[in-house]
Amino acid sequence: MRRFVIAGLVLALLPTVAFAQSSTSGRVGPVAGSQEFSLSGTGTSNNDFDNGSFGLSASYGQYINPNLMWGVRQNLSWADNGPSSWIGSTRLALDYHFGDGKLRPFVGANLGVVYGDDVEGTGIVSPELGLKYYVNPTTFLMGMAEYQVFFESSDDINNNFDDAAFVYTVGMGFNF
Repeated sequence: MRRFVIAGLVLALLPTVAFAQSSTSGRVGPVAGSQEFSLSGTGTSNNDFDNGSFGLSASYGQYINPNLMWGVRQNLSWADNGPSSWIGSTRLALDYHFGDGKLRPFVGANLGVVYGDDVEGTGIVSPELGLKYYVNPTTFLMGMAEYQVFFESSDDINNNFDDAAFVYTVGMGFNF
């Protein structure tokens, strides 16, 4: 199974080579209206770091200006803690990127739904932070961490904050 996931990730990243063309303007990173696609490996753990999973994450976004991006994220993870299971999430996100150089930290939040074998469809809200490093004007490596709080009603958000889950994402992407 692990070989299948690794091979799938490598094959999925191959198209980024075709899209990762250098800009002639010398500018690094997005401008207003730029779009972004990223593909990443992801991992999760509970807040005690004693239970977790791994999977794939893809995202698409569009820049409102060179620093502010809205996007859609899709995760699919597998866990094998006894019987294996899968879990997915679909989220809308808003991120603010700092600076305009090769190294760009960002903060944001996302809101969406989580579903799968061991989860009845429920909402999630997550603060997030991350870092992008541009290896050329349009292609970047990235790392991100989220703290997903699960809820079925708005009252649950405050009550469930201590039982939230960390989600880590490492991958690459490109602007076009």
